Amino acid sequence: MIAMNKVLIIGGGVIGLSIARSLSKKGIKKITILERGEIGKEASHAAAGMLAPHAEAEKLDDFFNFCTESLSLYPQFSEELFDETGIEVELDKSGTLYLAFTENDVAEITGRFAWQKQNGLKVEHLSAQEVRKLEPFVSPDVREGLFFPSDWQVENRKLVAALRKFCELNNVQIIENTEVTNLSKNIAETFDKKHEFDIVILANGAWLSLIKTDDFVLPDVRPIRGQMISFNTAKRLFSKVIYSPRGYIVPRKNGKIIAGASVEDVGFDKRTSDFEIEKIMEHTFEISPSLSNLSISEKWSGLRPCSPDNLPVLGEISDNVFIAAAHYRNGILLAPKTAELIAERITGGTISTYFRTFNPNRFSLKTNA
Repeated sequence: MIAMNKVLIIGGGVIGLSIARSLSKKGIKKITILERGEIGKEASHAAAGMLAPHAEAEKLDDFFNFCTESLSLYPQFSEELFDETGIEVELDKSGTLYLAFTENDVAEITGRFAWQKQNGLKVEHLSAQEVRKLEPFVSPDVREGLFFPSDWQVENRKLVAALRKFCELNNVQIIENTEVTNLSKNIAETFDKKHEFDIVILANGAWLSLIKTDDFVLPDVRPIRGQMISFNTAKRLFSKVIYSPRGYIVPRKNGKIIAGASVEDVGFDKRTSDFEIEKIMEHTFEISPSLSNLSISEKWSGLRPCSPDNLPVLGEISDNVFIAAAHYRNGILLAPKTAELIAERITGGTISTYFRTFNPNRFSLKTNA
């Protein structure tokens, strides 16, 4: 166990909030979250809430295991949050479809099914007729599909609201509109104040690399913009999250349908663009032409935090400085496992094997090699 009195978490998204909750539940009393804007209003707010490690898997490796282990925590995680806060985060275990509309799509699906089935993963191959039976509003042009019963979704904005409420109920100090500019061994500086700490956890996503420090080298994490849209329907038209190789739709219980998403390396520009929105609409209507009769109810963008190798950055960078960042497109999925690992390390001394795989120093080691 690391000796501590004050724990400071920089970043109030789903990762930072989840870590604060886990530390609080392990008995840590003095926890402060510093958030440069509003709590949970960056990547966590912009996400679609998909929990889909199987549909997006390319190979069996530590990252896949990290994702599936975090997914397995979600039933208990969501139940506990409801008991703790009264907020239902709408964990939906209806499964995920991955659909083919072209010959190339069919080839991709065939290959994905073969390797996943060979490795014992839960996946079912569906004919076009079987797809349409499950989801009648899917395009008649669908050729075939895969069904991933273990890939789910959660209402990410309600998840953030529940985590924030937990922190407020358990005396975690939340300070918004406070950006950390400089970090030393025991001091985090903002524009108008110095915050002392015994332990600091950097969970500020795409803004990690903007913090200045002379004591260690922070990894390079860059923002990747994702634009998204939503539609409102009178009733729920789809029961499952639906992917194609070009886009996805996420149906909520209240009839809302989220569609996305672009992948753009444009710095910290959060504007939406007509060009990308039109592409998202095209990919959405490929999945379900019936949605073309609806008007867009909302459009937005978020900045995903991405490391040089597209993998998370997790672990210690010095004796009392931890990083939990760069979860890229999987921040919602990886929040409970990330929080568990960080809390166990700080309070019990347990060093996860994932701290070696995703160690913050791996980039500087490569540079020096």
